[in-house]
Amino acid sequence: MKYFGFENILYILKPMKPIFTFIILLASSLNFANAQEPIQALPDIEISAADMKKVALGQKLFHETKLSANNTISCASCHNLQTSGADNKVGSIGINGLKGEINSPTVFNSRFNFKQFWNGRASNLDSQLDGPIENKKEMGSNWADVIKKLSQDASYVADFMNVYKQEPSRENIKDAIVAFEKTLTTTNSKFDKFLKGEKNILSQSEKNGYQKFKSYGCVACHQGVNIGGNMFQTMGVMGNYFKDRGQINEADFGLFNTTKKESDKFVFKVPSLRNVALTSPYFHDGSAKNLKQAVKVMAKYQLGRKIPESDVNEIADFLNTLTGDNPLTRKPASSLVVGQ
Repeated sequence: MKYFGFENILYILKPMKPIFTFIILLASSLNFANAQEPIQALPDIEISAADMKKVALGQKLFHETKLSANNTISCASCHNLQTSGADNKVGSIGINGLKGEINSPTVFNSRFNFKQFWNGRASNLDSQLDGPIENKKEMGSNWADVIKKLSQDASYVADFMNVYKQEPSRENIKDAIVAFEKTLTTTNSKFDKFLKGEKNILSQSEKNGYQKFKSYGCVACHQGVNIGGNMFQTMGVMGNYFKDRGQINEADFGLFNTTKKESDKFVFKVPSLRNVALTSPYFHDGSAKNLKQAVKVMAKYQLGRKIPESDVNEIADFLNTLTGDNPLTRKPASSLVVGQ
């Protein structure tokens, strides 16, 4: 596992905390204040005419409960597109009512994440799909059963023949779902409009919140086009989060569960902050119920700071500007007819 680039400096220096962490945070905030903004607007996603049928099939599969062992759970069960691609639960409910051990991240803008899952065990959206389908607490199925069920459905056979010129397979099922997931970008946020030149679109409190988001050093981990999702970081750089919280479980080991390296215990993929106002509860354990609580926890354990309430409020105001358009408000893939 390699960690390099500016965004990963905090990860590399974590054994030398806290003084080096403070220096890096200070330097990053000063550099960002005088250079290009650390956050970039989401690009518009173009879908070719050739891919439109694939996207439509992917949307159909994303909502298909036949992907689960007992035909009750779909991708949308834990990644509800009506609730910003998440489910607003501490732990998602899977097959047979089993509760998951970790908070479901949003599927929106997931194409921009450098890894998938909190512990980074999938390198892309394609490999991510194996996880929930085969997880005993999620869909509890396997690819052989999924393919068999879809192949017995005349409608799906016709769809796959039309789009892929072959019957359902693991490869083309995943390809269609990924094609759909890549369309789930939430462009046109208030903050993106600000980045594109509408400087008066933000209120003074929102502008103050953004400046404090930078000056406190939040941008050291939450930057780039996805405002996160491009690095790993320890949960508790400046304090022992898990000791204070108590009841440590296997899911809390994070990246360690992927690499088996002791140094990767309690390390997680930094989540994207896009649409964060709509995706509570927060963190891998769903322990923060609202934005202000999340800001305070991050300040304490990641920055070693106690932020004044007024600053917390303004940072939360800024975070609210990161909500973009729900992809369903654009021309939906469901308006397409797969078989034409």
